[in-house]
Formats: sequence, structure tokens, C-alpha cells
Amino acid sequence: MDLLHEVKKTSVSEYLQEQNQKSLLRFLTCGSVDDGKSTLIGRLLYDSKLLLEDQLATLERDSKKHSSDDADIDFSLLVDGLEAEREQGITIDVAYRFFTTEARKFIVADTPGHEQYTRNMATGASSADLAVILVDARKGILQQTRRHSFIASLLGVRHVVLAVNKIDLVHYSEERFSEILSDYVSFSSGFDFTSFQAIPISAKCGDNVAVISERTSWYNGPTLIEHLESIDVEIDRQAGPFRMPVQWVNRPNLDFRGFAGTIASGTIMPGHEVLVAKSGKTSKISRIVTMDGDLDFASTGDAVTITLADEIDASRGDVFADPASRPEVADQFAAHLIWMSEDTMLPGRPYLLKIGRKTVTATITDIKHKVDVNTFQYIAAKGLELNEIAFCSLSLSEPVAFDPYEINRQTGSFILIDRFSNQTIGAGMVWFALRRSSNIHWQALDVNKQSRAGLMGQKPVVLWFTGLSGSGKSTIANIVENRLHGMGRKTMLLDGDNIRHGLNRDLGFTDADRVENIRRVAEVSKLFTEAGLITLVSFISPFNAERKMARDMFEDSEFVEIFVDTPIDECRQRDPKGLYAKADAGALKNFTGVDAPYEAPVNPEIHLRGDGSADQHADHILNYLEGSLYSLSNIERQ
Repeated sequence: MDLLHEVKKTSVSEYLQEQNQKSLLRFLTCGSVDDGKSTLIGRLLYDSKLLLEDQLATLERDSKKHSSDDADIDFSLLVDGLEAEREQGITIDVAYRFFTTEARKFIVADTPGHEQYTRNMATGASSADLAVILVDARKGILQQTRRHSFIASLLGVRHVVLAVNKIDLVHYSEERFSEILSDYVSFSSGFDFTSFQAIPISAKCGDNVAVISERTSWYNGPTLIEHLESIDVEIDRQAGPFRMPVQWVNRPNLDFRGFAGTIASGTIMPGHEVLVAKSGKTSKISRIVTMDGDLDFASTGDAVTITLADEIDASRGDVFADPASRPEVADQFAAHLIWMSEDTMLPGRPYLLKIGRKTVTATITDIKHKVDVNTFQYIAAKGLELNEIAFCSLSLSEPVAFDPYEINRQTGSFILIDRFSNQTIGAGMVWFALRRSSNIHWQALDVNKQSRAGLMGQKPVVLWFTGLSGSGKSTIANIVENRLHGMGRKTMLLDGDNIRHGLNRDLGFTDADRVENIRRVAEVSKLFTEAGLITLVSFISPFNAERKMARDMFEDSEFVEIFVDTPIDECRQRDPKGLYAKADAGALKNFTGVDAPYEAPVNPEIHLRGDGSADQHADHILNYLEGSLYSLSNIERQ
């Protein structure tokens, strides 16, 4: 009986109602390359009678075109939708498929096996209730088996099936199956799995997928379909206190104000008391509103709008919670982080962090250790490369509400976003708050930046000079400070070389150290601005991200980026310190412009090209200040 016949035998509405009453299981298939993940999913779709005649005809035609053997049907082609995947015989992207049986509905994620696509596997695991980890019976446990099992455990997948595939190619050997099972149990014994089932299968031939195979008479467990139909994950989903991140505030008129979102955990009813996690304000639920009318009850996964009995302040990104079990609220926490970018993760560099519906600026302040996903050993690290995993400390621009990931996967997970490309570059799991963050508050001071600057009769500003070594930054900055000093202005010049003799003497010239170098001087510059000073900063500051981080610390017009754009060949000719000669000879590593990058400013306030003298450049800067910030005409320049 196929899907079309199933729908025809009853009305569409009855069929849809029947499907809605079924429970849903989200699972993923993972493992090494060519372990048969796509073939298994294709077999599940085929055995579930969900393929229409035209799909079968297309599959048979494509099988003759792409299959590498004489099989009538290559089931992997049902899932490997990308042409590149069909040509290479591998899965690159995460492919999601829906199928249903009489007992349950399923959404399965087919994840790639290549190590370089580990981030895709993590994406599939992040929303899965169960993982089917495939192992080729001929090859046994591989590094990807270990890696994917570890990531599944880290991401909170608590139900695991070890599918020993291609059992037909080892002559349905019980001894080989037992050997692989023993190896897997040995390395995964420390993982926090709630349930575990090992099944010998042949996705190609159908053994033990939907029907028990007579060729594995020594196996007395369930088929894969039977196990997927029977595993209970509803308890996992409903467990935990009420949490609902606010997606938006619905106010169509003056008489209605509702808070829309999807319930991350727990249950609610009208009359229940809730609180806004960040502010601690409480109220009671008046109504639970949906497009289909009000509800008497709502639980995990329901998208609803709630109205409250009292007018309390809450907005997008806030989290409603059970007052008896409040989430953590902090601006620092420790977390496991999976790095998903080809650009190295550097501590101190600012990123955007999105947790629930809240987006804030965040930096990784410390890498406690990196995890070797092959040996599970902890390794010291100063940065993270693509697909690497580490335990880190993060600092956020403002407090956010969260639960530890092991308690609530929805409110304990976050992503990191690159502020320039807007691409997702990392995924994290919060482990615990750094408690000291909740005990540190801003101290109110009577004398502020405005009063200090007013006493000096000037507007505080940071003049940020950037350019290659030898470009003339320090020379120009020194002249500008002399001119301002002669006008009676209160200034401070921070020079890159001078700062490295004291505040930053512990830093080298790796990318990570350069990021920290700029973070520290930006913080010092902010303090000088609070003191009311005109601060001149002369640092190579090679990365756009760190210059933007510095800019974001200041109010509008308080930060002036000055790009001293001197060609590198001219810098080499000047080479006042002999550094280019050493770098070109290989005696000086990580030198900007030679074997370390310099990212030129995109839109600086002042662009000084190399065709003018230092005095002319200084005049240009002072003219800018006079036109934009100060009235200097009544003061004679030196």
C-alpha cells in the first residue's frame, strides 16, 4: 500500500488529523564517509511506502546513471540531492527528510561524513532526539565514529543506535558484530547516553531495517523501525520548568498586548504566575492566544501569544520563566564551543552572540582547553580552527538569561555570528555562569566624563592612527599632539612600541596576541576619554574587527580613524628599525605586511596617502578637528 492509496482510502481532513495525533521523533544519521547513511534513509523511505510511482521511476533511472554497482535501485540518490554529492558519492550538506509509519512521524537529518563538514553534523545533532551512528561492518570503528559520537553526546543527544551496516559484506558474522559493539561500548562508556541499542543491518538489502532478517538468526533485538517507533522521548521534551523566549510583542491596538514566542520547556495554563527572568518582574497569565483560538493549556514546542494580568516591561529577547525555578542571568559564562569558520577564532575578538531571541556582543576571554575529539584529551590552545571544540570563558556586553545546556538545550545553546559577514561561525553550549559576574555592578560616580571635559574646556576624542610599520603613524601623531598641546589642549599619546614596554609587555605578535594588544589599548583609551582627554593612539592594529571593536566602545564622533596609507615599498625603503629586512630574510616571524595580514580600513574618517609630508598630514588632521569637533581658530597654532 503506497502513500497515495493511503490518502485515497479516507478523507484528506481525516488523514491529516490522524497524522497530527502521532508523536514526532527527530533523529540524525551520522558516521564516516560511505558508511551508508543516505542509503539507509532511502531504504526507510522506500520501506515506509512513501514513494510515488514517478519517484520510483526517476530513482531507477538515476540509479543506472550514477550507481557504481549492479543494484536495481540506489537508495542513496533519494537523499543526495546535490549534483556534487551524486558525482562524488558523498553527502556534503545536511539533508532533512520526513516520513511516517502507522505508529509515528519522523524527521531525519542525513549529515555528512567528511571531517571538513563536522560543523554540518553538529547542526543536525543540535535538534535531534536520537542519533543513528552507522559503522561499516568491514571497517569497524573509525575516527569519525568517535568524533560524531562525542559531538552527539556534547550536544545533548541522549538516545543512540549503533547501526552496524553492510553486515551482508561480512557474511552476516555475529563475531564481527560483537567485536564492533565491544569496541564502541569501550570508548563511549563515559558519554551521557540514556538509551543505547546496537542493530546489525544491511541498508542496501533491507536486513533488520523494517523486517527482521532470517540471515541474522543470532540477533534477537528489534528492527531499526521498531526501535525508532518505540523509543520514548516525550519525557525528555516536557521535562524542565517553564521557559519562553519572547520573539516579538504583539500590540495591534490599545486594548491588546501579547508576548509571542515558542515554549522552550515546561507547561503553562491561564492563572499561572510567570516572571521576566532579567528584571524579576512577575505577573499572571490571562490568556494563551493562538490563530485557532485561546488554549487552556500549552507545552513545549507550542507557538503561542500570552497576555498578562499586569503591565510589566518585557521585549524581544526577554525570557518568561517559572518564578519557582528561575534561569541564570549573567554576562559571563563558561561554555563548550564548536568553531565553524575557516577563519581562526581568537580570544578577545568581538563577535555577535545570539541566545534564544537575544543578540549581544561577546568575546571569548579565555580558552580553558581544546578537546581532541579522537582521543578525548584536553589540549592547551590560543585559538580554534575549523571544526575544533574547546571549553571557553565568554564575556557579554550585557547580562542574558540562560540555563545550563545539560538542563535545557533550548535556553542553554547559542551561536556566534561574524559582525562583518553576518555568517554563523560558532555554536556553543552554556555549562555554567561565572558567578563573580553577578556580583560586579557599575558604581555610580558624581563626577562624570562631561564634567571632567567641561573643566578642561574640550571635547574628549580618540584619534586612532593605523597603518603599516614605517608608514609614519607615530611621527604624524607626535606632531599633532605637539600642535594640540601648544593650543592648550589636554592630550595623551599611546604609542604601540611604548605600550609594549609596560602594559602589553607579556604579548607577542601572533594573531591572538595582536587582538589582545588592541583590546587592552582600546580599554585604556576609553578610560582616558572618560577623563576628558584627547587621546592619540598609534598602533598598526591590522584587523578590521579589532578597530571596529574599539570604535564600538565610544559614542558617536568620539572615535576618529586615521589611515596612514603608505605603500609597503616605501615603508621598506624607510625601514627605520630594520624590521622589514629581518622579516624578508625570515628572521622575524608574523610581521605585518610580509607574513602577517594587514586589513586596510574600509571607510576611515581621515585617509592620509603617502604623497604628503608629516606636517601636511598633521595640518589635515587639525583642519578635520576644527571643522568637526572644535573651534580652534581663536588659538594660534605653533
